[in-house]
Amino acid sequence: MDWEDRVAAAWAADVTDAERIALIDALAAERPEGDAVALFERAGARDSAGLEAEAEPLYRRALDAGLDEDRRVQAVIQLASTIRNLGKVDESLALLRAEYEKGSDAALHDAAAAFYALALVSSGDAVRAASVALQALAPHLPRYTRSVTGYARELV
Repeated sequence: MDWEDRVAAAWAADVTDAERIALIDALAAERPEGDAVALFERAGARDSAGLEAEAEPLYRRALDAGLDEDRRVQAVIQLASTIRNLGKVDESLALLRAEYEKGSDAALHDAAAAFYALALVSSGDAVRAASVALQALAPHLPRYTRSVTGYARELV
């Protein structure tokens, strides 16, 4: 089983948060010091366990070290969510706005929209949050896509 498969198995394991962190840290230790993917996985394990203050610097180091595009987007979304929870709402908004504004064809656009909407609510802009969320939802509706999109845009 390769490293990625073992990481996936650690995430799927029925273990406590502390045990998952230990599993991920042991796997990360197999990679070179400063490996972006290992840092990302370590951050995610802590974030998932509610240890946002520990996750934040690991996400930042992973992003600085360079991740492939899919993981980069995941790391940005997860970092933005983490720092929103830590009270850094303006920075969270900036990170998520940048991902959201890449458009609906961008990787994880709907996830970026969801977390952008949450950050907007945290900033006190619930109407814009509803607009963002509805615009992300609209393409997935079997009917009323055009109407919901139009109403969502009218909100702002």
